[in-house]
Amino acid sequence: MTEAPINVDPSEIAKFSALAHKWWDTESEFKPLHEINPLRIDFMQKHIGLAGKKILDVGCGGGILAEGLARQGAQVTGIDLAEKSLKVAKLHLFESKLEVDYRCVPVEQLATEVPESYDIVTCMEMLEHVPSPASVVAACARLVKPGGWVFFSTLNRNAKSYLLAVVGAEYVLGMLPRGTHDYAKFIKPSELARMTRNAEVETISLSGLSYNPLTKIYKLDDDAAVNYLIATRKAP
Repeated sequence: MTEAPINVDPSEIAKFSALAHKWWDTESEFKPLHEINPLRIDFMQKHIGLAGKKILDVGCGGGILAEGLARQGAQVTGIDLAEKSLKVAKLHLFESKLEVDYRCVPVEQLATEVPESYDIVTCMEMLEHVPSPASVVAACARLVKPGGWVFFSTLNRNAKSYLLAVVGAEYVLGMLPRGTHDYAKFIKPSELARMTRNAEVETISLSGLSYNPLTKIYKLDDDAAVNYLIATRKAP
């Protein structure tokens, strides 16, 4: 029996592995993730309390969101396929004194091993970096318990997102390394909604995440033209 190919782009793993040592440098290329982390957590808490919940963070990288969730009193597992990033995440626990269980495992494999095991599954800024985002969405849906929540965030695909997220962020403002994003992999909300419907989780709400280059402040709003988050729920 032929083993199914892992849903990963080796060039993406190499990209984030090369930057792994900078995950917790708040003035590095990961500065935007540190700045939006409170907003991502606020978005989740508007739908469900995090304290005491069993949470899986898919594509956890160096652990920025995973640690933020653990700080809210959640029992957190983080998974990623970039081993260098996971090493950084594990090392940072010695500094933060938090508890997070990090594993190097494909989300599809974990969904087969432990389906319906988590109260909440998060998948932030990852879907635009994998060959098959629908496969990730389906696996996340399998991993959450009936009645549980799955939260996604990604980038919309249109002229505005190309100008701001690629040209602006990578080439003009230098907020991100050049080549961080592949515009062709950006996902429209309607496309993500179709993936979630096929995975049998219901979209409950959508929020935009905007950046003001003058004030250098991020905020949650109704403008989903560039970055956006969605909250979905599996039927009880």
